[in-house]
Amino acid sequence: MRPVKNILISGRPGVGKTTLIKKIAKSLREKGAGFYTEEIRREGRRVGFRITTLEGRGGVLAHMNSQSSYRVGRYKVNLKEFEEIAVSSIEEGIKKRRIIVIDEIGKMELYSDKFRQAVLEALESSNTVIATIPVYKNEFLEKIRQREDVKIYNVTRENREKLRDYLLRKLEETKI
Repeated sequence: MRPVKNILISGRPGVGKTTLIKKIAKSLREKGAGFYTEEIRREGRRVGFRITTLEGRGGVLAHMNSQSSYRVGRYKVNLKEFEEIAVSSIEEGIKKRRIIVIDEIGKMELYSDKFRQAVLEALESSNTVIATIPVYKNEFLEKIRQREDVKIYNVTRENREKLRDYLLRKLEETKI
């Protein structure tokens, strides 16, 4: 049995998974690599999603006006930019032995075979991975959930602050 080294944060949409992982990413500074996702809003309305790496690179993950055949709801996924920015950040983080932050392993991101491969490589590496996952199920997510080296934490509005502090302590214990 492998020791637990990978942390998955799950929870319903809007509960604070991204907020939690952004706070954790901010505290990691140069120890971390990877990306988080934020909404793009225009006139109070969500029109897309932006990705930002821990190194400060940014791009558009999905947008209502993107030119793409990959679609989740009304958003068209910008795979090329996602792979150039987010996937390369994961790959670099593995090489540099950093804590890998992934927000999220979700429908939009899973269109990318390169992303799936990078996620598996990160989980298999000696690096610690902290990632958000949605509550819905699919074959890829179930394989990840069932790994012996993964611990899943369910975030709620009631526990998100305590969970952040707890996870930061856990990551402090990580020797990298």
